[in-house]
Amino acid sequence: MPKSPVPLTSRAAFERTLRLSRYVARVAHARPEVVNELEARGARPFTRDEMRAFLGADPEAMAPRLRQLRERVMVTLAHRDLNAAASLDEVFATMTALADESIAAATAQAWRAALAVHGAPPGGRAGGLIVVALGKLGGEELNVSSDVDLVFLHEGNGEGETSGPLRVSMHELHVDAGKRLIALLSEITPDGLAFRVDMRLRPFGDSGPLAASLSSLEDYFVAHARPWERYAWLKARVVAGPAQGVASRVEPFVYRRYLDYGMLEQLRELHARIFETAIRRRKADDIKVGAGGIREIEFAVQLFQMVRGGRDPGLRTTSTRIALAALAQRGLIDAPRAAALASAYEFLRRLEHRLQYYDDQQTQALPRTREHQALIAEAMDCPDWNALKADIDAHRARVQEAFNALFEAQAPRERSAKLAAWLNDPQAAPDAEGLADDLEEAGIVDAPAIARRVIEFTRSRRYRGLSATIRAKLERLLPDFVAAVAEEGGREATAQRLLALLEAIDGREAYYALLIEYPQVLRRAAHLVAKSAWAARLLARHPILLDELTRGASSFTLADWKAERASLAEECARLDGDIERIIDQLRHFKQRHVLRLTVADLEGELPVMALSDELSALADAILDVTLAQAAASLGVRELGPRRHGDDDAFPALAGLCIVGYGKLGGKELGYGSDLDIIFLYDPAAAHEPPEKLAKVAQRVITWLTSHTAAGVLYDADLRLRPDGDSGLMVSSLASFRDYQMKRAWTWEHQALTRARFSAGDAALGARFEALRDEILARPRDRAKLVEDILAMRRRMRAENRSEAQELRQIEGGIIDLEFAVQALVLAEGPAHRELRENKGNHTLLHRAGDLGLLDRSAAADAADAYIAMRRRTHEAALNDEEKVKVAADELVEEREAVKRLWKAVFPA
Repeated sequence: MPKSPVPLTSRAAFERTLRLSRYVARVAHARPEVVNELEARGARPFTRDEMRAFLGADPEAMAPRLRQLRERVMVTLAHRDLNAAASLDEVFATMTALADESIAAATAQAWRAALAVHGAPPGGRAGGLIVVALGKLGGEELNVSSDVDLVFLHEGNGEGETSGPLRVSMHELHVDAGKRLIALLSEITPDGLAFRVDMRLRPFGDSGPLAASLSSLEDYFVAHARPWERYAWLKARVVAGPAQGVASRVEPFVYRRYLDYGMLEQLRELHARIFETAIRRRKADDIKVGAGGIREIEFAVQLFQMVRGGRDPGLRTTSTRIALAALAQRGLIDAPRAAALASAYEFLRRLEHRLQYYDDQQTQALPRTREHQALIAEAMDCPDWNALKADIDAHRARVQEAFNALFEAQAPRERSAKLAAWLNDPQAAPDAEGLADDLEEAGIVDAPAIARRVIEFTRSRRYRGLSATIRAKLERLLPDFVAAVAEEGGREATAQRLLALLEAIDGREAYYALLIEYPQVLRRAAHLVAKSAWAARLLARHPILLDELTRGASSFTLADWKAERASLAEECARLDGDIERIIDQLRHFKQRHVLRLTVADLEGELPVMALSDELSALADAILDVTLAQAAASLGVRELGPRRHGDDDAFPALAGLCIVGYGKLGGKELGYGSDLDIIFLYDPAAAHEPPEKLAKVAQRVITWLTSHTAAGVLYDADLRLRPDGDSGLMVSSLASFRDYQMKRAWTWEHQALTRARFSAGDAALGARFEALRDEILARPRDRAKLVEDILAMRRRMRAENRSEAQELRQIEGGIIDLEFAVQALVLAEGPAHRELRENKGNHTLLHRAGDLGLLDRSAAADAADAYIAMRRRTHEAALNDEEKVKVAADELVEEREAVKRLWKAVFPA
């Protein structure tokens, strides 16, 4: 926003305000003292405290004080805004504060007046009117000449009467207070009015009682509320009276615990009605309800809030702008479109305010006279009306494009009448051959097999048990199902996997609504299941993940794991100790990210090493939050700062950490990998005895490995702790050091080469990293080291003869490469610090070549071979291969490269 060219207290600045606002000009002419006060204040903005003090100075004169305050605030705000001194944030905050303070003061006065007439509530009950704001006041984005949408509530059940001379029931007492409040705010007096009050959004609308009890509100939500009322109550905020008990009733009504795609059609119908009304009333040029206007931005944002807010508390905000930013952050609206909506919202709201400053009218209609148009253009700092109109049209066009893309009904899709006829003819059995012919015409290769499977699906007991509504949705989806399978090659396996997903959805109507509203989701699901049996099983087990496929198909970006971990911790904290829901939240978090990574992997956007890095960072985040939540569930709430790195804002359990070994330790996790971990503690830093910390560790393992409806987090293996299965659940760092220095086997030091701090107290983790380096820096008897490693490898070969062709065990396979690298680290690490760093086999091989410990070309070949083998392992996991069997002609060059590495490290 351009800076004001002249001081606000200058004559030129005020002349501009008078020219652009007939309302300010009228006030200046009728009550010059208001202008004098403005000059005396230096035109600085009104604060909430000043407003409260002004209204509290003379409660008995509440009505005139309310109007006088509004006039002063409006003149000040108009002057500041029209001279480019007030941001949109300031305008929203000032108007919201004015309404909040006015309503709060008027409510208190109305309640006092009602008690004076009717007496105190029965039984000494406190009573008090609860005032809930909806609309833009609820969202704290009130415009300058807006009415206020209010609902009056009370805690009473209506029993008993007041004690005064004119006795009434508790309900009547609150109704009387509500009437007095409306009069204080909206009656027109010689001083004007404070706020127009709209009560039409209360339960049962104009025909409903003026005030409702909290219990009756809850009953209304359950039995009588219409779907669009959820949209209205999304912005509910208590502005006066006791707030307790309101949110607990409103949130379950507005936000459902599932992904509520069933709301899409209802919201679309609501928008269509509003838009049609605007056309009938000739409001096409209205920047609020016309095409591409403010209402469409709000709908586009609140659509996602309604659908996803039940599962994502971060979307439960009454502010349109905050919600839009949260949606962009989550990738639910792509960044350019979100930026266009945010820019249009700011522009249109600024324009709306200038239209309303002009005459203090609640209008969003563009001006029609040339004189008015010129003044509004000047108020928007545009050279003329044509330039401003071009800006308006450009913003509205961008809003329309975004709105249509995000919200409007999909263009009618071709439906196969033949397919429906083959499957749904009530007078004939399904004709598998005829259906197969049509499927073949549609591009299905394995047409006969798929025809039999589709008929079996539509004739199954489960299908017949679905409601008529759901069956109708499924029948609408079947042609899209055929098209999606055909697009992916038309193979039986793809059809089987996609039908398994539809069967898994079962009676959950919201998911069918999702697939109908977002046809690209079915296509993307087909693409995934065609490439990966593992991904197909993941989707079938957890259909909620279909939501992830609604996100834009923009290029993959690496996660900000610090932010993701903080978000997960916040979400778990909101569940207030509900262990079952916390465990589910952890699982949904993992599944969502694993699917995101799987999509990127299958699309070739994520190299194999980067994939493992991301899967390992995901495991670290989950372990961190699981450890903290498990501790809290056992009453261990002494959390200390991390004191390490850049994570100081995220507290950890003091004195306890998790160390990752194996694939987790080497940041080489794959799909479905288990976690090799140990728990270490520091008695000096821990606030709890080791017995309590052991219980925390055991609970972490239980939470990780428990089978729930949301699946399993990870299989966890603790056998690498000191003394293995017979060892303690948690070990002190000192005892771990003693064990590693005095009693550990060579294979345990091999394992230590791939160990790292993973979660918990990072200060303790840093001490572990230093101890690891100390152990790996100790000189070793090379001959004994080599003999121990070779003996271990011989024993593994003897024990795994049946798996001799498996990629890990085969000669020249993954274990041979890992053992060779571990031997290099243990033998040469004492002299070369860079080999002791846990940087993964690929990097360590290149370092060994650079140091002259290996032939550089041979080291590079082995490093490349390792990447190829890991890629093959990932591919196998995606297609449910538990063991990667290597054919005679497979990975031949790679295995030869590893054999050359083996000979270089272990010469005969």
